Amino acid sequence: MGRIFYLIGKSACGKDSIFSRLMMKKPQLKNYIMYTTRPLRDGEAEGDPYHFVTPDMLKKYEDQGKLVESRTYHTIKGPWIYATVDDGQIELEKYSYLVSGGTVESYVGVRDYFGADKVIPIYIEVEDGERLIRAIRREQHQEVPKYKEMCRRFIADSEDFSEEKIAEAGITKQFVNDDIDSCVDRISEFIDKEVIS
Repeated sequence: MGRIFYLIGKSACGKDSIFSRLMMKKPQLKNYIMYTTRPLRDGEAEGDPYHFVTPDMLKKYEDQGKLVESRTYHTIKGPWIYATVDDGQIELEKYSYLVSGGTVESYVGVRDYFGADKVIPIYIEVEDGERLIRAIRREQHQEVPKYKEMCRRFIADSEDFSEEKIAEAGITKQFVNDDIDSCVDRISEFIDKEVIS
């Protein structure tokens, strides 16, 4: 039986970079592409890294009973929805997956849908000052930097990743990303142990 290794962490903690490196290091893991209603960023395309859809399309999935979980963020550009859809991508009887899920809330929704024995959280932690510096650098490389949205996300993370929410979700293991190579190595070893157990 396969597992879903679910990466979560605050914005600018390095999830995307860690995800990419783990996918290269662990080619046996399959990718799941999440859904969002937010606009594409520079360098993104449909299916990379998300399925970019309308709220109406997500409502159709909900009506079909295929919406696993969704979250709405009230941004300065309006509401953006991120969602997991049971669209046939996940076949746990055949494969294990690496998912860049984002939040504690999304992890809990996926865990409750597929089962706690099948969904393993991988919580990535970075000191807040370092995260803010990384977030600013990332925005500086955008054609039109969105600093207000960056600040909104940074502040929202304090609530979304509160110690209480992490404890309630049963997340006990954290991986500090102060050096991406060693962080990826530690996560890779953790995945190997979980697959064997």
